[in-house]
Amino acid sequence: MENKTTFRSIGILGGGAWGTALGCVSARKGQKTLLWARNEAVVADINHNHANHLYLPDIALEPRLKASTNIADLGGCDALLLVSPAQTIRHMALALRPHLDVHIPLIICAKGIEQETGALMSQVLGDVLPKNPVAVLSGPNFAGEVARDLPAAVTLACHDEALGAALVDAIGAPTFRPYYSPDVIGAQIGGAVKNVLAIACGMVAGLALGENARAALITRGLAEMTRFGLALGALRETMTGLSGVGDLILTCSSEQSRNMSLGKALGEGRKMADILAERRGVAEGAASAAVVQKLALEAGVDMPIVEAVATLLHSDADVGDVLKHLLSRPFRHEGI
Repeated sequence: MENKTTFRSIGILGGGAWGTALGCVSARKGQKTLLWARNEAVVADINHNHANHLYLPDIALEPRLKASTNIADLGGCDALLLVSPAQTIRHMALALRPHLDVHIPLIICAKGIEQETGALMSQVLGDVLPKNPVAVLSGPNFAGEVARDLPAAVTLACHDEALGAALVDAIGAPTFRPYYSPDVIGAQIGGAVKNVLAIACGMVAGLALGENARAALITRGLAEMTRFGLALGALRETMTGLSGVGDLILTCSSEQSRNMSLGKALGEGRKMADILAERRGVAEGAASAAVVQKLALEAGVDMPIVEAVATLLHSDADVGDVLKHLLSRPFRHEGI
């Protein structure tokens, strides 16, 4: 890929763990980096203490990273990373619209599907900011490790290969390796569906069903993700790449994952409202499960694991009964 564009300033929309970690990535590259957050305490902590004790405790942030509560300040950046929760992206894009030049690229870092419309985040931005170029950043990463500058890799998906190359150069580093893909749809499908599957893996852990069950669920979950992605226009190789199976393995293998830890708590018999009341971060899979199930039904795609998670999250169904139904499904050919 040939890169003829240089980005000297990067804006980060979102002051949570992932937004802060990506701000560190950008700041390490030497770009002028500005993070927007709603929380005044977070902004003050970043600016004065070079820390985000609320979301990334005990991690020293890059001193070059600055923060603001004024969303208009992002309008002066050369590119924006959108790291707010998926269900807020439309609202945040509307708030950004008066301040953005149409040439500023928008890099989607949220992983989810809009509940009300069934739209991917790229489609949401197409509605609100149709002239701005769009890319997707997705892959197997825990924010704390990225903030500590531990090795990680991501997919950077963009229809415009030259722009993709420029964005890879802007954020890429020896310890943060973006791999370019033209598959904007697939990168978003992997990020959204793996969160739902991670809830299921958490339930397996909470019910103490063993590692065999978790491995089987990850593998059959990948089959569901792939069927769904192909039906919506994704490339098969994206589903087997960093933003597909890579992210799926990570999210389903550690309780650092908010989605897996949510599922584990549900499997242990705790109530959803009680679990969410204790949390600062968003478990995107809880918001995406029902809409993924709906889109799959409309596309004629069989997704029994996603269906089971959606049933448990949105009804009074018993975990044991749902699991029994899932395990009593007819045997089938592995390739479908």
